[in-house]
Amino acid sequence: MLRVTRLTDYATLLLTVLATAPESVHSAAALAERTRLEMTTVSKVLKSLAQAGLVEGLRGVNGGYRMALAPQAISLFEIVEAIEGPLEMTECSGDHSRCVHEAHCGLAPHWRQVNDLIAEALRGMTLAQMLGPPVAPSDRRRIEVRLAT
Repeated sequence: MLRVTRLTDYATLLLTVLATAPESVHSAAALAERTRLEMTTVSKVLKSLAQAGLVEGLRGVNGGYRMALAPQAISLFEIVEAIEGPLEMTECSGDHSRCVHEAHCGLAPHWRQVNDLIAEALRGMTLAQMLGPPVAPSDRRRIEVRLAT
């Protein structure tokens, strides 16, 4: 099964909460309470999002976190990579393959194509879109996939 980790899901949830009031500063405790996530999890996710430049951490008595970028400027791809690291569907689909079978397997170019299609889909969806109502299936952009046979 192909799925993002819980931490990526939680990161998206936290960002949607922050994005509802992008100029406001929210404490990690308030975010944990609002999202019903454990404080340790919220802190871990916010640290990764801050390192990626998606949120800004502010110190002091009135410190906390706020959006570093506008919700429409943050793609799901950026959120995934902030938490998961570089997108690599398989060992051979990333920029720096570590697969010992790549030289004689022949599938690497195909997995790279799949990897690129998924990256394109994630780049095409913004945090702002996640705040709005879901797009009807007939209105969704389709990505045609053709794999060599």
